[in-house]
Amino acid sequence: MPRSEARVITDRPHRYAKQLASHLGRRSQASWDEQAGEGSLVFQNGTGSLTAAEGALLLSVETDAEHLDLLEDVVGRHLVRFGTKDELVVEWHRDTGTPGTTQRRTEDPA
Repeated sequence: MPRSEARVITDRPHRYAKQLASHLGRRSQASWDEQAGEGSLVFQNGTGSLTAAEGALLLSVETDAEHLDLLEDVVGRHLVRFGTKDELVVEWHRDTGTPGTTQRRTEDPA
């Protein structure tokens, strides 16, 4: 199954991972283990993982090739929205060596 990964630079990876898992868990299955600094996401058409590392949040999604753009966007867009103040950028890299999508703030907050 195709896989895509992103390394999001942030001083608060645990905070953002917990918030992302909580938010996405409203419509899909999500878990976050604060002690391990890891979480998982189960979507209708794929899976994802969250890992809080030193100075970065590591993201991954796995799904059929036709849904990879969608899962990258869902996970990335929500994280960017939560991290507006920190101007988070999510740049996905696919296991095929091709670039994935990129999510970043596109407008100034009101």
